[in-house]
Amino acid sequence: MDVRELARRGELADYAATATGEERRRLRAETYALVQPVVFHQLTRRLELNRGHRACAVGVSRLDDPCLDRFHDDMDAVLDDVFRNARLPVHNLEGWVSRRLTLATVNGYRRRRGERGALQRPRVPRWLAGRLGDDPVLTALAVDVLEFVGNDAGAGPRVWPTQRWAERREGVDPEVAHRAVLRDLDTVLTAMRAKPAWYQAYVERPLGRKPHAAVPLGPDDVVVPADDGLLVELAGLAVDTIEDRVARGENPRHAVADVVTAVFGPVAVSAVDRVLAVLGTHG
Repeated sequence: MDVRELARRGELADYAATATGEERRRLRAETYALVQPVVFHQLTRRLELNRGHRACAVGVSRLDDPCLDRFHDDMDAVLDDVFRNARLPVHNLEGWVSRRLTLATVNGYRRRRGERGALQRPRVPRWLAGRLGDDPVLTALAVDVLEFVGNDAGAGPRVWPTQRWAERREGVDPEVAHRAVLRDLDTVLTAMRAKPAWYQAYVERPLGRKPHAAVPLGPDDVVVPADDGLLVELAGLAVDTIEDRVARGENPRHAVADVVTAVFGPVAVSAVDRVLAVLGTHG
């Protein structure tokens, strides 16, 4: 029996729950073909235009890899919703999916956050807000951190999207804004680490479970094992801070020792060597 007939009879969810093997694959493929245009035209296209990805908004075949991954995540969420909730007669399956599109994809997003161990609704706890002095800029950045570790965006060599966060600081020179974000990020992460168990559970663990974006490495990027993803961004933060201090005339070795100790505490020797290499202070 085809998907439309099962939906019209109000039997689609029950049938999907018992289908196995080749029959379940057939059911999923048939449903996918029916609802894909709905998801792309009513959700994906709008999101891609909002991101400024005009080429990706043309069609599924034009989606780049990260955008295609997001589309597949949304499709999986919609299919799961159909097979879980189509228990009453549905005479227009595409219309039914359209009405449930936001609910299905939001639930799918929250489920993926939960699987990574991230907070489903990122909020700054009272203790953290206090450590940040209830500063609205720092607390907003803390929310950004908690949101990012659980979202679907891939973690690249720098891990944190500091450039994007800096672009939101209107009326500030871009370079100045970016350095300010790096300093504020260091402050936020330091405050979060005041409760190591909380930090490991809601920052380090979900960050380590994020997809790793295939981003070309630049000359100043530090590469560490995927499980130490947070170290990557901290290394970038350390390099930027050290370069700023050296540019002001400080002894490079003193700057390295000071910043690395402040940012990392006990740190892998390889990371320290990489920082020194960037500054050309070996030997």
